[in-house]
Amino acid sequence: MSEFSSPRIASAHEHEADALGASAEDRRALERLLDELGRLPGVGPKSAQRIAYHLLSAPDEEALRLSKAIADVKRLVHFCPICNSYATGEVCEICGSPSRDRTTICVVGEPKDVSAIERTHAYHGLYHVLGGVISPRDGVGPDDLHIVGLLSRLASGEVGEVILATNPDVEGEVTATYLARQLKPLGVEVTRLASGLPVGGDLEYADEVTLGRAIEARRSL
Repeated sequence: MSEFSSPRIASAHEHEADALGASAEDRRALERLLDELGRLPGVGPKSAQRIAYHLLSAPDEEALRLSKAIADVKRLVHFCPICNSYATGEVCEICGSPSRDRTTICVVGEPKDVSAIERTHAYHGLYHVLGGVISPRDGVGPDDLHIVGLLSRLASGEVGEVILATNPDVEGEVTATYLARQLKPLGVEVTRLASGLPVGGDLEYADEVTLGRAIEARRSL
């Protein structure tokens, strides 16, 4: 039985399902839901139970709206072929916008970092999402990241500055240092976010003012 399901609760549902002539697969419906919710980041056993019981007590329309929203996002959202962030069209809104400064590319680790920087309203250039950071401990090397795509975008000579905005932790700093060595010979200015960000922190959790100032006070590498 799943670590996220209570034996007493599961047993009660099984007896009720037996009375209705349900199959063994039907009887495990609640347990499967608890299992899947427990796989979500930040959701422990108690949180999984609270969410599951909320869905059980909610009107059918509410549960179906959630189910449809999940199915729609998996069907409609994909990675932008240019910057590797999320997109619903052929390219993402930022890459497709004529108002963005195309002489600057901000390099981040994950798509969620794009949202964090956009909330500051301090940056108006383009982005490039690496899809992670260099982490030998996790078996992630440079070849596992979208670095070749970044180099290809610089080939036209239109980009004059690359901002390295990986998280200010060990893996982020290693990735930034590696990229700086790869990019400097290409003749572009390579900058790093200023140290207003806490060491070991995540961009996702930085407030807009701190992150905005870090962008404005970026330094050359």
